Amino acid sequence: MGIRQYLRHLGQYFNLMADREDETEVVSQVSAGVMFRGTNLWILICAIFIASLGLNVNSTAVIIGAMLISPLMGPIIGMGLSVGIGDYDLLRRALKNYGIATLISVLTATVYFLISPLSEARSELLARTSPSLYDVLIAFFGGAAGVLALTTKSKGQVIPGVAIATALMPPLCTAGYGLATLQMRYFFGAFYLFFINTVFIALATFLGVKLLRFRNHSDLTPELAQRGRRLVTWVVVITMLPAVVMTVNIVGQNARERNVQRFVKNELAQSGTVILSAELVADTINIVAVGRNISDEELADARRHLSLYKLKNYPLSVIQGADNGQMVTVTKSLTDEITLLNRRLSDYTRFDTLATAVSSEVALLFPGVNEVRIGRVGPDLVAHVVADPSEDPAAIDTARLFPWLRTRLQQPALWIEMR
Repeated sequence: MGIRQYLRHLGQYFNLMADREDETEVVSQVSAGVMFRGTNLWILICAIFIASLGLNVNSTAVIIGAMLISPLMGPIIGMGLSVGIGDYDLLRRALKNYGIATLISVLTATVYFLISPLSEARSELLARTSPSLYDVLIAFFGGAAGVLALTTKSKGQVIPGVAIATALMPPLCTAGYGLATLQMRYFFGAFYLFFINTVFIALATFLGVKLLRFRNHSDLTPELAQRGRRLVTWVVVITMLPAVVMTVNIVGQNARERNVQRFVKNELAQSGTVILSAELVADTINIVAVGRNISDEELADARRHLSLYKLKNYPLSVIQGADNGQMVTVTKSLTDEITLLNRRLSDYTRFDTLATAVSSEVALLFPGVNEVRIGRVGPDLVAHVVADPSEDPAAIDTARLFPWLRTRLQQPALWIEMR
């Protein structure tokens, strides 16, 4: 088989045209999903409340459920499809409904977080405040999978998966949280993530309909069409730029943190010294160490080697246990707490053994007593005498039993209770 034949045969596996859905049916379906009124609007409000609850209680499962029932994807796909086929009436309707849905979503989330008694920003909420280039890629490939599912006959379970992957609801809810708590950093970060998802899902839809050769409905002149394509390009580039900057910063921060760990391992690790933490905070390398002190000469030598780890411009701050009063206080507090816990554990073990021995003796000396349980209530030792259910507790000779127990346990002030 020649190379051309092989490539032609291989191309059959990637051929989209053979499974393409009827174009009129696709446009009709997308047009219907663009509208936000009646049922669609109430479903959106319910989905926003569910997503806000999920973010508030830090429940991933609840957030996923909200994304599955959210109808927000409709106008976004409608925008991409309308630009791809030149249907500018559909584009106007998609933009209008997208704006309405976004406004209602943010207002609903704001109202929820204003009345919610839980105001702490949990991890699921914070994850939506710092978008990066990875979110751009997720939105683009998620949108690509969505438009391929929508425009072909083999839809399967792709659309629900796209709704989860691109996560349109949580950023809007986080934006509402930012407004409700007057933390605009959260608002702008989350809204930017939502805008990234919007632009790149729409872009993937636009490219998908072009790839599938949908008929152009536009009667625009070539000059206007060219101007439209330039506008799309600029929107994509401007949307992506802040994410690229954030991603460069994240990658750079990760690289610096790895360099700090290498520096500590190679330059400061020594027998008898334990490095409790090594962090890069506010452009300073903060090291906390206990055990054998790192000498001034060793620290000076380590500082000279910072350039080998691309950390030349970062000051080195080392806190050593023996030289730091706060560290000594914390260590003493921890030691005292461990001692107390060990004493309590020893008491429980000792009391169990003692109670078993005393129960055997008391059953012989005082018929009608099943067992004796020993424990501590605060600083006081307490003995619980458990009577045989078949015996009358009043028949037990407590006048002899109680003194015997106090003598046996060597506790003259022992508190005894009958059960």
